[in-house]
Amino acid sequence: MTISEPGASVPDDADRAPSAPEHGAGTAATPADASGTGAPGTRGTAGSGRSSGKDRPERRRSPLRRLALLAVFAVLAGFLPFVWQVASTSGDRHTAAGVPERPVALVLGAGVRPDGLPTLLLARRLDTAAELYFAGKVEAVLVSGDNSVDHYNETDTMRDYLVASGVPQDRIAGDYAGFSTWDSCTRAREVFGVEEATVVTQDFHLPRAVRLCRAAGIDTVGVADSSMRERRFATVYGWFREVPAAVAALGTAVLRPDPTFLGEYETAVDDALAAGDR
Repeated sequence: MTISEPGASVPDDADRAPSAPEHGAGTAATPADASGTGAPGTRGTAGSGRSSGKDRPERRRSPLRRLALLAVFAVLAGFLPFVWQVASTSGDRHTAAGVPERPVALVLGAGVRPDGLPTLLLARRLDTAAELYFAGKVEAVLVSGDNSVDHYNETDTMRDYLVASGVPQDRIAGDYAGFSTWDSCTRAREVFGVEEATVVTQDFHLPRAVRLCRAAGIDTVGVADSSMRERRFATVYGWFREVPAAVAALGTAVLRPDPTFLGEYETAVDDALAAGDR
């Protein structure tokens, strides 16, 4: 027997773990015992511990993986109506020079500044409509805007801008209840009797405008103003906004709800077209 010297340190392992049980005289641990394959009960217990330790993280990760897959699916599902909208109208969107002739240009409102002038985006739409008129691509212009309150009148602002650009006033018809793209399209068909039209708006908005006007029963082609150079932020935002808007537009095209205000038939477009025959 070896006696430790006074003051000799005890190994750290002796503090952390209890001593192994002593074996009987002449008995040694076999390799089978060391590997855990000795006693059957010991092997089963060790195996179960290792299995459950591996399974727990898998079970924790599984709900997160399902949530991630659902999120990816939701994003893809949200993009599908937008992709369908763009693809299904590709043959109906043209440049101002190449657009087929239509009797009426439908210009959609896009805001009025505090000084009473059209916003830059709206002014560019009106410039495009005037270009179509002077090129003989359309015979009359229907301006559709929001006039839901007395101090805000998109329609008259649009009319005044076109007149200042040289378009005869008697060739311009006004819709004062164009509160949305669908309202403008369906009122053009139901209230003003438009059967064929060229819709004029920005490029990010044009696929939806063409699709909704066609859903309203109008033989529609479209011409877009590209506003990326002048209003980069507004244009990029407009493209992003069209993704969820396309989902709503798909529902509108299928359900075809009444506009906010339908009203009686108006002859303003008929009168504007007749003015060209005189």
